[in-house]
Amino acid sequence: MAVTVTSRSPTGESNVIPFAAAGAAIAAATHIIVTAAPDENGDPVLARYAAAIAAAPNLRYIGYLSTTGIYGNRDGGWVDEDTPPDPTSPRARRRVAAEAAWAKFPVAVDIFRLAGIYGPGRSMFDDLRAGAARRVVKPGHLFGRIHRDDIAQGVIKAIQRNPSPGVQKFNFSDDEPAASADVVVEAARLLGVTPPEPVPYEIAAAKMSPMALSFWAENRRVANAKTKAALGLAWRYPSYREGLAAILAEERGQQGL
Repeated sequence: MAVTVTSRSPTGESNVIPFAAAGAAIAAATHIIVTAAPDENGDPVLARYAAAIAAAPNLRYIGYLSTTGIYGNRDGGWVDEDTPPDPTSPRARRRVAAEAAWAKFPVAVDIFRLAGIYGPGRSMFDDLRAGAARRVVKPGHLFGRIHRDDIAQGVIKAIQRNPSPGVQKFNFSDDEPAASADVVVEAARLLGVTPPEPVPYEIAAAKMSPMALSFWAENRRVANAKTKAALGLAWRYPSYREGLAAILAEERGQQGL
């Protein structure tokens, strides 16, 4: 299978093309995976290419990477793939609108709702090394996460099942929603450094950005059993513990340590 990637800043690889020049690739595509987030003007892919996608003669499948943020705040309660969206932030409301727009195409459309993404180069290790990690404590507040590699394997599994036309929704969140402070402590342990001192949320919030505050304002646990059963999935990294350990092993292997 030939794969073409679009980028707003292509780096020269033969299969990476400018986003603004994707018309021919869309016309030839059988499968489209959409990772771009909507902004204040809506979904950027649909804004430029909705007509081209609708006219693509060979298109059989669309996968749209959304967010578990569409479920909004549930005060620590569980949500699953059938829970109706209840977005509380403008960013999440834009995601709900984008999901609905992609769902209108008459092909197989899979909507992947992703929890907080982490992986090599995007983990608590980076914050600890930079001296920017904060061990914020907010009792009862939990975050869901998903490792980069588990997103990749889940999307591939979804494509390989060759679904019929229609819309399906999947939750890509690991098996253990966890407090942010617990992740900081575990990452520090693996690095062999002392974790930062705990800071109550009420104090830390005074220095948070609006986006950070919006994340902390929502508290939910994301169930994934239906997703894993439908796709025959077992996460490679069912919790942040396995994920962090694998990231550190990969980083040290790349550095020859």
